[in-house]
Amino acid sequence: MHRENPTAMNFFSRKTAHADYYELLPRIHSFLKPRTYVEIGIRQGHSLRLAKTAASVGIDPAPALEHKPRRGTRIFQMTSDEFFARHNLAEELGRQTVDLAFVDGMHLFEFALRDFANLEKFCHRDSTILVHDCYPVDRASAARERTTQIWSGDVWKLIVCLKKYRPDLRLCTVDVPPTGLGIIRRLDPRSTTLTSRLDGLYEEFVPYDYGQMEPDKARQLNRVENRWNEIQSLLSAPSIAAT
Repeated sequence: MHRENPTAMNFFSRKTAHADYYELLPRIHSFLKPRTYVEIGIRQGHSLRLAKTAASVGIDPAPALEHKPRRGTRIFQMTSDEFFARHNLAEELGRQTVDLAFVDGMHLFEFALRDFANLEKFCHRDSTILVHDCYPVDRASAARERTTQIWSGDVWKLIVCLKKYRPDLRLCTVDVPPTGLGIIRRLDPRSTTLTSRLDGLYEEFVPYDYGQMEPDKARQLNRVENRWNEIQSLLSAPSIAAT
């Protein structure tokens, strides 16, 4: 049975521009209690410190940690593409699979797609991958070029892509400020659907226009309300065994 940790719930009690988003992350950690954790795009390390796992990996080309990492955390100062090309994630986690991962790196579709595909190879059926910036505010903030203070980029296209090519996944996007949080489960580490057609997916979705999604945004992005009881239910749902 999962139980929440009240101290984790208050981890980000300080006021930030992302208060609601940071309030949700510790709830997810406390509920899932992952044994292993991977974060792509760690920045100052605030969300990385939520992981109380025996083995955690943080990946960022220019980390600016404000606090010393927790015991068991390894930081790799490089891009995620470099990391997966040079390292075996399972070995870096002590020959274990990934229980929970968080993608918050480059705000561009192709990077998010590669990060997801690379992480899934090291997951199991009940792993969870979280992806930031999946529910954009508007066209301007959802563009590939940054012109606004709040910028999600076109990471949201990952949800559209996965819905089309990976219907086996269970995915939703929590409408949590500032730019949503994707939750992806029922993972299949054996799948080659994405990696075998990366170039084709770039050609299809990089030019995909916000206007094609906007009229039916909630359905296209599998939107769910930021209600903990609903999110908890999604995280509790058992995965169907692979066939």
